Amino acid sequence: MVENVIWPAYLDASKTRAEGRRVPRDQAVDEPTVDEIAEAVQQVGYDAVIERDKTYSREFEPRGRVLVQGADDATKNDLVQAVAAYVGILRD
Repeated sequence: MVENVIWPAYLDASKTRAEGRRVPRDQAVDEPTVDEIAEAVQQVGYDAVIERDKTYSREFEPRGRVLVQGADDATKNDLVQAVAAYVGILRD
């Protein structure tokens, strides 16, 4: 089973691509939380596990990460794009 990891930095509008953002700035959101990401992953149709005590390698403060389980049929890029879209919808 493939287990993808989504860090909040992947969706953070305040980050640059070099700092870890993986989606276009117009799809990114300000300060995404692991709870929002996990809810968006579940809306996309996959299982999410939150690990709150993890720190992304390019950051200093632990913001956690979300493990996505059962996403064998999607590429990581497609998954991150879909999750970013849902987080944006959840915020509206």
